[in-house]
Amino acid sequence: MALIKKLIVTGVIVSVAAVGGFSWWAKQPLTTAEPPIEFTIAPGSSVGAAAQQMAKAGVPLNPTLFQVLARVTGQSARIKAGSYELKPNTSPRGLLTQLVRGEFAQEAVTIIEGWTFRQMREAIRTTKTLRQETAKLTDAELMSKVTLEYKEPEGMFFPDTYLFAKGASDLQIYKQAHQMMLDRLKAAWEKRDPNLPYKTPYEALIMASIVEKETGQKSERAMIAGVFVNRLRVGMMLQTDPSVIYGMGERYEGKIAKKDLQTDTPYNTYTRYGLPPTPIALPGVQSLAAALAPAKTDALYFVSRNDGTSQFSENLNDHNRAVNQYQRGATSTTSKP
Repeated sequence: MALIKKLIVTGVIVSVAAVGGFSWWAKQPLTTAEPPIEFTIAPGSSVGAAAQQMAKAGVPLNPTLFQVLARVTGQSARIKAGSYELKPNTSPRGLLTQLVRGEFAQEAVTIIEGWTFRQMREAIRTTKTLRQETAKLTDAELMSKVTLEYKEPEGMFFPDTYLFAKGASDLQIYKQAHQMMLDRLKAAWEKRDPNLPYKTPYEALIMASIVEKETGQKSERAMIAGVFVNRLRVGMMLQTDPSVIYGMGERYEGKIAKKDLQTDTPYNTYTRYGLPPTPIALPGVQSLAAALAPAKTDALYFVSRNDGTSQFSENLNDHNRAVNQYQRGATSTTSKP
């Protein structure tokens, strides 16, 4: 009888020690070394398979103990497939939480305000951690996968930094950026001045893209928009160089000649009245705001001061004086006559 009691006590002590040791192991850092260890859990993996995949990728993990941890915590069926990073000082319990929550390794691609859609496509195409599903598609084919409402891609994607899990589809970025632009445009449109000369949000988007390309000075965007809105109201041509440049396409080599201003294209606002047929770039939130809440001004002209700012004028005589002052000897057209 005494022997049985002794064995029971010994068994309890061993069990307690084992539980204590397991609990200690579950809370200890798997590694303190840099850089993070990258690994991928394949779709449909059991917890055992996931543990083996992590160990094979270099995660210093006991697969058997990890399986036990997942099972005793009731998490074994909740692990999510995807690409991950084991960061320094992560414990087995922390790693399990990461897998259950689907805290994937994050990458980023940045789309710059004022880029054309062609530049956006190139940035996404050269992001190696994205899975390229659209690289061989035409613009029209790509748009058909993003939206059925718009056919022309220019201006329809919001410039921002987008996070994604390694190996995500590039189409995910296009869809996210497009929805973001729709949301931003809708928000700005709902707050618009009701007297603006735009029939649709798309026309406002076109104006925003022009404002985006006309100035790098955020403080001037509302004034630039105000000038172009005034021109639309009185029936003047917009005469905006960035639109002409966009219409020139690959013919543009850094300068605009007089013949370029006289050569008609759908985007030549020196030969055609009104807005161009599509946006000419990807406008940011401030240009959207400026297009839909332009400055209240009587100015109809502006000219570059060659320091990044503009001189605004209400009449042609004042504008010509400003051109003479700031643009004498200029080799390219930068004023809005």
